[in-house]
Amino acid sequence: MNVEVILKAKGADVTTITSSETLGAAVELLHKKKIGAIVVVDAGRVCGILSERDIVKALAAAGAEALDLPIAQVMTANVVSCKLSDTIDQLMGAMTGGRFRHIPVIEDDELIGIISIGDAVKHRIAETEMEAEQLRLYIATG
Repeated sequence: MNVEVILKAKGADVTTITSSETLGAAVELLHKKKIGAIVVVDAGRVCGILSERDIVKALAAAGAEALDLPIAQVMTANVVSCKLSDTIDQLMGAMTGGRFRHIPVIEDDELIGIISIGDAVKHRIAETEMEAEQLRLYIATG
């Protein structure tokens, strides 16, 4: 199973924000959308990602004043992305190794989706259950 299959099932909706917006605006958007990360896009290109972990780090360093900072000062600028052909195992390896939970899907320099660790785990479990069922059927039918 690959990223393309996951996006077909979950949809390609991605919440984005510009790097000049404030951290406070991003926090409101995260809360409103009930999501854990926002892709930062300037001039049509992904330039960062802002996660709950980035927000906690900024608040710990600057207190409540951090909410007035531009996202550019708080976001993770080195964004790890994936492609439609990447497998679930590749995604889970990248997320585990990099200690992050969201990965934008980019094809031909265009943002086309986002995958969370929850999306990857859900589809990996479904894949494993399907394989187990096929083995049961194979054993039962001889």
